[in-house]
Amino acid sequence: MIREVIVVEGRSDTLAVKRAVEADTIETGGSAISEDILDQIRLARAKRGVIIFTDPDFPGEKIRKTISQEVPGCKHAFITREEGEGKRNLGVENASPEVIRRALAEVRTEVEGGEELIPYRKLVEAGLVGGTGARDRRIRLGNRLGIGYANASQLHKRLTMFQITPDEFDQAVAWLDQEENRQ
Repeated sequence: MIREVIVVEGRSDTLAVKRAVEADTIETGGSAISEDILDQIRLARAKRGVIIFTDPDFPGEKIRKTISQEVPGCKHAFITREEGEGKRNLGVENASPEVIRRALAEVRTEVEGGEELIPYRKLVEAGLVGGTGARDRRIRLGNRLGIGYANASQLHKRLTMFQITPDEFDQAVAWLDQEENRQ
């Protein structure tokens, strides 16, 4: 049984999570999160902790951002777009039980007011900002670090929010470089 309450978008996500692990969920019902749902999430955060586990798409990121702003200090679980691809849509409900278990085992905890460990210039130097291939590199870096895809500004914020160390960052960038050299 996972101690924390897992916040998902809808019923199909709850069913997928419950096929993979024993856990309680709160469903947001979409990106327009009501104050009642936010109150439930706040209570869950105070009593048991919360893991935000939303779809790897724009609405899922919007929900993640809203909850993070309204209920600071949550944990985050991520899947890649490829892991969430289905026949008709993209989401947690399409992920295999193994992928869901891995994502929940690799949660990242938000640190409020965390110290900037990776300066923005390091993102530029690593080819993660502007230029050809930067978006693809950010996708692969986010997947490697388990923090999901983000634009350059959001990536910098997530590196700080999840307190990614310079060593973790450098190792992930070295992995990216090795992967590109193999191709």
